[in-house]
Amino acid sequence: MALKMVKGSIDRMFDKNLQDLVRGIRNHKEDEAKYISQCIDEIKQELKQDNIAVKANAVCKLTYLQMLGYDISWAAFNIIEVMSASKFTFKRIGYLAASQCFHEGTDVIMLTTNQIRKDLSSPSQYDTGVALTGLSCFVTPDLARDLANDIMTLMSHTKPYIRKKAVLIMYKVFLKYPESLRPAFPRLKEKLEDPDPGVQSAAVNVICELARRNPKNYLSLAPLFFKLMTSSTNNWVLIKIIKLFGALTPLEPRLGKKLIEPLTNLIHSTSAMSLLYECVNTVIAVLISLSSGMPNHSASIQLCVQKLRILIEDSDQNLKYLGLLAMSKILRTHPKSVQAHKDLVLQCLDDKDESIRLRALDLLYGMVSKKNLMEIVKKLMMHVDKAEGTTYRDELLTKIIDICSQSNYQHITNFEWYISILVELTRLEGTRHGHLIAAQMLDVAIRVKAIRRFAVSQMSALLDSAHLVASSTQRNGLCEVLYAAAWICGEFSEHLQEPQQTLEAMLRPKVTTLPGHIQAVYVQNVVKLYASMLQQTEQGSDPEAAQELTRLMVERLPQFVQSADLEVQERASCILQLVKHIQKLQAKDVPVAEEVSALFAGELNPVAPKAQKKVPVPEGLDLDTWINEPPSDSESEDEMPKAIFHDDETRHAKQRPPEADEEELARRREARKQEQANNPFYIKSSPSPQKRYQDAPGVEHIPVVQIDLSVPLKVPGLPTSEQYVKLEEERRHQQRLEKDRRRKKRKEKKGKPRRHSSLHTESDEDIAPAQQVDIVTEEMPENALPSDEDDKDPNDPYRALDIDLDKPLADSEKLPIQKHRNAEPSKSPKKEDMPALETKSRKPRKKEKRHREKDREKRKKKERKSEDLDFWLSTTPPPAAVPGLSMEEPGVNTVVTVPEGEHEESKRLEQDDEEQQQDPEKKPSKHKKKHKKEKEERPKEKKKSKKRLPSCDGAAGPVENGALEEEPLPPMSSYCLLAENSYVKMTYDIQGSLQKHSQVTVSIVLENQGHSVLKNMELNVLDSLNTKLARPEGSSVHDGVPVPFQLPPGISNEAQFVFTIQSIVMAQKLKGTLSFIAKNEEGSTHEKLDFKLHFSCTSYLITTPCYSDAFAKLLESGDLNMSSIKVDGISMCFQNLLAKICFHHHFSVVERVDSCASLYSRSIQGHHVCLLVKKGEKSVSVDGKCSDSTLLSNLLEEVKVTLAKC
Repeated sequence: MALKMVKGSIDRMFDKNLQDLVRGIRNHKEDEAKYISQCIDEIKQELKQDNIAVKANAVCKLTYLQMLGYDISWAAFNIIEVMSASKFTFKRIGYLAASQCFHEGTDVIMLTTNQIRKDLSSPSQYDTGVALTGLSCFVTPDLARDLANDIMTLMSHTKPYIRKKAVLIMYKVFLKYPESLRPAFPRLKEKLEDPDPGVQSAAVNVICELARRNPKNYLSLAPLFFKLMTSSTNNWVLIKIIKLFGALTPLEPRLGKKLIEPLTNLIHSTSAMSLLYECVNTVIAVLISLSSGMPNHSASIQLCVQKLRILIEDSDQNLKYLGLLAMSKILRTHPKSVQAHKDLVLQCLDDKDESIRLRALDLLYGMVSKKNLMEIVKKLMMHVDKAEGTTYRDELLTKIIDICSQSNYQHITNFEWYISILVELTRLEGTRHGHLIAAQMLDVAIRVKAIRRFAVSQMSALLDSAHLVASSTQRNGLCEVLYAAAWICGEFSEHLQEPQQTLEAMLRPKVTTLPGHIQAVYVQNVVKLYASMLQQTEQGSDPEAAQELTRLMVERLPQFVQSADLEVQERASCILQLVKHIQKLQAKDVPVAEEVSALFAGELNPVAPKAQKKVPVPEGLDLDTWINEPPSDSESEDEMPKAIFHDDETRHAKQRPPEADEEELARRREARKQEQANNPFYIKSSPSPQKRYQDAPGVEHIPVVQIDLSVPLKVPGLPTSEQYVKLEEERRHQQRLEKDRRRKKRKEKKGKPRRHSSLHTESDEDIAPAQQVDIVTEEMPENALPSDEDDKDPNDPYRALDIDLDKPLADSEKLPIQKHRNAEPSKSPKKEDMPALETKSRKPRKKEKRHREKDREKRKKKERKSEDLDFWLSTTPPPAAVPGLSMEEPGVNTVVTVPEGEHEESKRLEQDDEEQQQDPEKKPSKHKKKHKKEKEERPKEKKKSKKRLPSCDGAAGPVENGALEEEPLPPMSSYCLLAENSYVKMTYDIQGSLQKHSQVTVSIVLENQGHSVLKNMELNVLDSLNTKLARPEGSSVHDGVPVPFQLPPGISNEAQFVFTIQSIVMAQKLKGTLSFIAKNEEGSTHEKLDFKLHFSCTSYLITTPCYSDAFAKLLESGDLNMSSIKVDGISMCFQNLLAKICFHHHFSVVERVDSCASLYSRSIQGHHVCLLVKKGEKSVSVDGKCSDSTLLSNLLEEVKVTLAKC
């Protein structure tokens, strides 16, 4: 034995270690692959030896080769052997190799389960640590399921090193095995208060990562995280917690009130830029969510803006970008605070980084006002001239147009200035946004009547300019401006100063080089101009001039008839025949001007962009039915379609031209080479590019000549925008002087002036436009229907919170045990089994009692947690009544108000329960027995006190914001039956979100009722014009959405599907089908289940708390429509009645007095819904107000159905 050990150690002396391998690879650079293949052969021989040290050395070398890209999956079994070594240095090598090359598809990974479990229970903390580290890299669902309990026990290890690693790996376990989250969460929550800061930081990381995907489940932890935020000094922990609060604030508005003070303190005190940025981000989110119910926090906003200015002024480009990004969020709700820093944003336009310049452009869009529009556009125009690269220059051009045209041109006071800006933009070379400039020219000329004369004069000058016609080779280039110029000169030809010159410019031969759609507009508007001039000549009694005009048209129009574009050709030929007919009539001295002008009589108004959506569907028209019968599947696809046109038959009959011979091909080749040699824009090839680059002088040797232009370049006849800036300044100065004179006169009449009246600043409303602008309104169709987008609230605070925090969890990663599984049906099997259990002994009955007691305790704990959170949140003095927390469990959306004495008792009870949870194995002491007696006595006292209370209909006093008295209610579930057969049962619930105004999520619970395994399930719904199922990318409208799981017998699971909604004012039903394969021992069959998915108006409502003062202001605004219903024969208690309405129709209680309550809810598209519920002796009346009358009437009908069942 000793000889064998000596021999093994001698062999190891001659083995290559990792250093030798690396050194050898570096020495064999020319034949590296050959050398590595030799080394792999040697490693294979080493792995066959019995010595574990040799195997560990071989695996160490394989790990390095794997990092170079070589596959080592063939050595997976040997890696497991090294993992099982007793020596830590070898074990560490094995786990390192496994973490690099093991994955879910590795066959032998199942063999590691027992070895990892053994290492996790090792007395050495280093063995346990390396096992946890390795497992985190290759954990699979099976490993997570088998080792979850072992890792959970390690979370209570004595060593902080192990506790920290165990807490961190639990996140990976939760992702792979979601069912472990619920049992592990209490222990994970304990680690938030661990004495070791590393363990505490790890727990915060794990919970924050989980909460980022589903923040609602972690709202109860808000007090604990608040305590950590105010006590921790670790910046990274603070960043995680503050991010979590940013996600929780939209769910609970009261939380923001508690966060403002500590966050502003952190902003003042911290020097870490990363923490500062997160604090500012969260403060912005808090203020946005509280903007409807809180006073204006101008101090907090100013503090955030000042700190962001520090970020933007920093030399670090990343900080500068983040500062601009956060500033844009503040701009949405507090634009005036950001507008004060306009100079800083304009400086960012000179930055070298293009991303910073683009972010600054986005900021400028929101900072524009009537005062600074001309100044901002002037600076942007200067940047356009200096801009390098067409991408950034095109972005500048787009922003200039967006800034000027936003909100229906509300910031423009002088439209002549804007037309001159658009004309200046036409001088840009190489831009691809000519169509944008053209669209603006058309829009301004059509909408603003006062500017048409000036616009026509500018457009006629553009038609004469040669540079636009010369740029016609580029698609979407500046030649697109000629489209607008020709249309404006033709449509408003009465404003032309020299119509003859414009007509000749539109008929010159160069026009035929323009794109076809522009030529077509030229031809059409030439006739309009011709008709206008014809009328002028006839009115002036000048028949010779009229005949000369007609002769010019007859001479020039044939060039358009010969156009290759079909549209141009057709229009020109029709118009040419018309003009020839006019020429014949003119020869007979017949007046034709009035008849020709009548062809273009009437004014063209712009059509509203939503006009098509608002066209009502005629009665009896079903847009979903086929116009023609759909083609049958039996028809052959290869069958050739019949010729639609007669020419098709002759076209196919033509023979191909004969192929050219070699001489012809050589001649063409030479001609092509000659053409390329003479073309200055063609890049010639070079036989030796390297030599040419070496000999050629560098860029620094190219002489640069400075051109001093004292006179700016401009096109004659076109005004510059600078002169309008000066005129505008003079005009505003005159306006200010006139106002000052009027003010002085008023002061002299009234007497002594007040002190603050001299500090008058000019606002946007004070600036009058240069000319009275009559903006033409857009036309709408008759009987237009209201669209879904017209009723959006522009001040909706949730619009700014539409931020994608992270991608949603995949189906394999979803949190386990959905809420519907905790519903009452789970108790039914116990009731059914009761007769069978009666024959047994008394012990099982005792167990049942214990289980029932435990269930009651759990429910009480849940209620206590919600009460504690409510109490914690209500400690901040609110401006109005405190809104209740909206609980989404099956039950009542209420919050129970607890007196101070009872709250202290509940705290003591909770502490006792926590002590029992921490030490479950300890026997209860006498002290605890006393506590148990006290607990049993307290419910008795409460029962007695309940008996003394009056009936539920007669409440003692007013109750506000959802706070209802406790009373047992029948079980309520939001899930409704969708369809059912012998294989599967489908129940569903529809949920909306205020953050996504055009989407709802349909949660469908699928329960396997048969003995077959259901797989390949696919759900398909027939889309309507209003509602569409969101399908995966690349799918067609007829494709279904796969259900991402299989259903074994007796198992239920939940799938979620997203639908996009346009209008929510009416309920609707969609037909759908669930197709699946049912597999059992006999074989597989394809089955399907049809259903009808009902989208009620209630499903679009979100339970939203509302302050009583805000509720009163909403009712007094006068913007709401009113309707009411009355239901007789109702004997249910008013509290239960109210609870049913709140639960089934998603309302929150604003205030309740006796048998009268006011309720509030909000739709996903921002409709406010207010109800007043009154109960009489045997009847209930409901008065409703809503911003949409159709939605209100449909909602009241649904409430009526609910009340009829009471």
